[in-house]
Amino acid sequence: MSEPSQITVKLTPKASKNAIVGWEEDAGGQNILKVCVTAVPEKGKANKALIALLSQHFKKPKSAFSILRGESERIKLIGIDS
Repeated sequence: MSEPSQITVKLTPKASKNAIVGWEEDAGGQNILKVCVTAVPEKGKANKALIALLSQHFKKPKSAFSILRGESERIKLIGIDS
């Protein structure tokens, strides 16, 4: 079984639409995927919307995605099973 890949995501909740904005580079040179969701950041709603959007974009089931770090932060480390 192969290791899951990982991506760092900067999540913006309460946006006007659900969208994957694109990649940006942080101060340390790390690539971060900017994502906006309409859901509010309470009771995991924004995280669920993020997983649903990533699932559609990468054409993988929602179960293939997990939040490895940053559950309650804007910057999240997402694991993606192959």
